[in-house]
Amino acid sequence: MKEAKRFGMVLAVVMSVSAIAVWSRAPKTQAGVAERFASAGDARTTYDAKCAKCHGKDGRGKTMRGRLTNARDFTVAQWQNDVTDERLFNSISNGRGKKMPGFKKNLSEAEIDALVAYVRGLKR
Repeated sequence: MKEAKRFGMVLAVVMSVSAIAVWSRAPKTQAGVAERFASAGDARTTYDAKCAKCHGKDGRGKTMRGRLTNARDFTVAQWQNDVTDERLFNSISNGRGKKMPGFKKNLSEAEIDALVAYVRGLKR
């Protein structure tokens, strides 16, 4: 009987600790939930504001600034197949040399993830 009682107490402690761990990782506000699930429309707005100056609204990099900086053409299928999502995320976060600024201070990880997905959608 003592063993069953001890097992029950240990089980209760483990479940309590697990519940606290899950609760502490959950977003605290509606903004946190919205940040995790950025919509495609938000990604397009962000792309238009941050990326289109060089890469163009269509992703081809045929803008004046894009020609000067040799901006990547996101519509090229071979490049899309070769590049990983991680590399895209890192390029958006940290920039690419002096030609492309990093956006990790201005955009959340969810917004950068949404941009990666948006860039993937530009493939032709």
